[in-house]
Amino acid sequence: MKRIFPILLIASFFSLTACSDWLEVLPNNEQVTGKYWKSKEDVEAVLASGYLYMRESVPTLIRWGELRGGTLYSNNNDDTPLQDFNMVPTEPICDYSVFYKIINMANSVLKYAPAVKDIDDTYHEAVMRSHLVEAYFLRAFSYFQLVRNYQEVPLVLEAYVTDEASYVLAKSDEATIVDQIKDDLLNALASGAAKETFEETWQTKGRATKWALYALMADVCLWDEDYDRCIAYSDSILTATAAFRPVFMQDPLRWFEMFYPGNSNESILELNWDNQTYGQRNNFGSYFALDAAARLKFTETAMQDFKDETALVMATDPTLDGRWGRTLMATYVHTSATPADYDKSAYYFVWKYKGTDVADRDNMRNAEDANFILYRVAEIMLMKAEALVMKGEGHWDAALAIINQLRTRASLPALVVTTSEVDELDMLMHVLHERQMEFVAEGKRWYDLLRFGRLQEYKYKEQFINLVVTSNQTTNPQWIRSVLKNEHAWFMPIPYSETQVNPLLKQNPYYANESTN
Repeated sequence: MKRIFPILLIASFFSLTACSDWLEVLPNNEQVTGKYWKSKEDVEAVLASGYLYMRESVPTLIRWGELRGGTLYSNNNDDTPLQDFNMVPTEPICDYSVFYKIINMANSVLKYAPAVKDIDDTYHEAVMRSHLVEAYFLRAFSYFQLVRNYQEVPLVLEAYVTDEASYVLAKSDEATIVDQIKDDLLNALASGAAKETFEETWQTKGRATKWALYALMADVCLWDEDYDRCIAYSDSILTATAAFRPVFMQDPLRWFEMFYPGNSNESILELNWDNQTYGQRNNFGSYFALDAAARLKFTETAMQDFKDETALVMATDPTLDGRWGRTLMATYVHTSATPADYDKSAYYFVWKYKGTDVADRDNMRNAEDANFILYRVAEIMLMKAEALVMKGEGHWDAALAIINQLRTRASLPALVVTTSEVDELDMLMHVLHERQMEFVAEGKRWYDLLRFGRLQEYKYKEQFINLVVTSNQTTNPQWIRSVLKNEHAWFMPIPYSETQVNPLLKQNPYYANESTN
């Protein structure tokens, strides 16, 4: 069967003005045979398909990153097994196939693009190398999602080009996968072909640039407890002087611009949808409906944190109405006009993907086409802050200064901390709280907690478990506590369907006796 991609999307993605036969087919089962690669357009079509699969992955990114983190919860039957730490390998939510689709597109570009340059005289070296950079990013990003959710997965580095190709591979361990991710990013950066900008703003924000490589590398280094390099790659963004570098937007009144209209100066990488031009609606908007139909809602503990923060904003400056920065009518909205409902969390919903303004809840998008941000400068700042905390007390004042930059933008008073009178755990709690408030519904929270729980050979395991238990409102606390005592349960099971077709693929030990459930 021929696979037809959205012609307008791919053409616009690469600023093409005409369509040719490269738009017509990709072979079945997602593989791209060696016979396919004849022109620059062939390469661009496969690369664009990798980004299309990234868009397809957004509901998974959100659910994997939020359901276990205790800021949002779901009553959907497909979500609750993960949220309640009651997973078995047959649950649909543990399906990782979309990330291997991205990986295969990236592997295909890396394998075949260099030879296309010898066939197509219009496919110049600089363009080819920039395509390889994007492919390296797509592969590295996908494996980073996999390693944070499964810890160990098959490490596929060759393109799947025929139905006969054998991919009966054993899992690689976490260290090997992380090393490969770093190698991919270093190769991309060392090539000198990573772009700072593309021709259109939405391409600059929607495709992998040099800034996206730095952001992902900082994230990976933080996960790997490689703090010096995390700081160095963070500073590659934060201290950059390039004219079109991403920058932290300090004005509280501009915070919402990151979500509407999107592609803001602060954005580093975000997945784009455009209903007006292309009739594209995103695949996650219904998760955040402003009524009881919302798939994801605030937990009681998270909502109290947001209400406390809003009250603090208003107490700091009584002339403010709470809509400054990331608080009321920005991150969240109250949908009831009845005063008696104002303290009821059931009436609070995520607003950042629904609104066009912070001023009025009637200012809603005409269509579900909000972008989904993968990285923005505020996160890079807090990555650096966390790394500084872990480097010791001598760096805590610098970490606190970063936290207070975000608090100032949120119209909050600065944290006043005498760093000589606190410990590492206190400082980490400040970072974790700031990340929770800033990035709610952006698919970050579980990984923040997981990173915290794994620090220095599980130094804060009990504190991690306590955070998860106290914020989860859908299952028995004793159950969660008993599950999380086993570190293997912090990760998901390998999908049952994969273990059935790959005899070398061993199940996560925690789920090994439940593979057929």
